[in-house]
Amino acid sequence: MSKPIMAKATAVWLVDNTTISFKQIADFCGLHELEVQGIADGDVATGVKGFDPITNNQLTQEEIDKAEADPLHKLQLKYNAAAVGEEKRRGPRYTPLSKRQDRPASILWLVKFHPELTDGQISKLVGTTKPTIQSIRERTHWNISNIQPIDPVALGLCKQSELDAAVQKAAAKKARDGEVMSDEERRKLVSTEQSLDGDPEPKIPTAISGLETFTLGDAPDDDASDEVPDADSFFNLPDSDDDDEEDAR
Repeated sequence: MSKPIMAKATAVWLVDNTTISFKQIADFCGLHELEVQGIADGDVATGVKGFDPITNNQLTQEEIDKAEADPLHKLQLKYNAAAVGEEKRRGPRYTPLSKRQDRPASILWLVKFHPELTDGQISKLVGTTKPTIQSIRERTHWNISNIQPIDPVALGLCKQSELDAAVQKAAAKKARDGEVMSDEERRKLVSTEQSLDGDPEPKIPTAISGLETFTLGDAPDDDASDEVPDADSFFNLPDSDDDDEEDAR
């Protein structure tokens, strides 16, 4: 349900000038019932001047009379033809001030690793403008030489599920347009859950082939002559000639 403008000031006026219950006022103004009770006790909205909803074309006197007579009646905002189509417009995602300096790095990461994403999708993901995205695509950004690509999920600018959904949507559009995707782009379309549940990637083989580990005393099957001697055999050396002559005397 639509809420009145200056909701707290409207609640102040209704508390001061009507006998409508706190629950009815809270539902109409989008407040908590305890907050309305605090207004009545003088603990909340101190110094706020009441905003007359009848004079300002938000309620009718008949509607207020119905609510005073029936505690279960819900106040209905008066229809205003001039307010039609004035819903909140969806703009770029709000980014906290502490993270706004990280947006160029996340844009560069998205442009580099997900070129299939449109400027509009990137704008919604990280809360930026299309001119900024275009300057980073064309490498004309004033600080492009110092920007390093960083995953926006790691920076906390968007969720992994939102990024996956945007990539999947871009891939579906690309498929409808008849464009062929490369193997690298297909690999990027794997969701986070699938990538975590999948088999581990094979390790890169060593550059030196033919070297296998084996225990002492074991020898490769192809060369039985290269046996590794026992460690004790190194200490059982034969007696020298001098020792033999001394024994003969």
